[in-house]
Amino acid sequence: MELTVDELASRAGVTVRTVRFYAGRGLLPPPRLRGRTGLYGAVHLARLELVRELQSLGLTLAAIEKHLKKIPLDAPAEDLALQRALLSPWAPERPEDLDRDELDRRAGRHLDDDMLERLEALGVIEPLPEGRSRDGARVERVRVVSPALLGVSAELAALPLPLDTLVASHEAVDRHTTALAAELQQVFQDTVVRPYREGGRAPEERERLMEMAGRLKPLMIQSVVASFQRAVDKAIRRSVPD
Repeated sequence: MELTVDELASRAGVTVRTVRFYAGRGLLPPPRLRGRTGLYGAVHLARLELVRELQSLGLTLAAIEKHLKKIPLDAPAEDLALQRALLSPWAPERPEDLDRDELDRRAGRHLDDDMLERLEALGVIEPLPEGRSRDGARVERVRVVSPALLGVSAELAALPLPLDTLVASHEAVDRHTTALAAELQQVFQDTVVRPYREGGRAPEERERLMEMAGRLKPLMIQSVVASFQRAVDKAIRRSVPD
């Protein structure tokens, strides 16, 4: 693969300016020169795709640079593609900006101003400055941080519970699931990815890892939900007198 900087940018879905910016930050190896023309290959494209995947996970540029410094500039495109495959299933959904009518439709119910305040306190939505009405009060457009959580969060916000109860519950779930995700990711790195690297990166092992990565996330989610249901049952039984 031999691409000019314009062709590389087009293939990666970025601008030429972005390619040059990343190259200047050391995120891309230098191109091969043919006269005065720089030619880019599969490694450059794979690195750009990996950068975009890391961005979709919410990493800052500084964090991305720190991560890529661990990957040698001469790492083959296949290794970079594997890293993308391991990250892709775990990439979060992207936030969406919605008006009030679409927000109600997605939530499956009418959301009045009080409900919006409760959802904002739960971190599910964020008001957009340009979405406020002229008096600065009523919100006409919002950013839905997690579209997948909108429906269930609206149901929770509609319960006649104090807002402090909902917020404390949300923070507890977020705190423990964040710790759980970090621990599971470390286990996967230590017991699966590291042996693959230390074992010579056999092509057949790479294909097996890429296939497994795509199947792992839904299975882990089902496992966590089932385990949490059992834990709730145990907690209720312990709280009930004999």
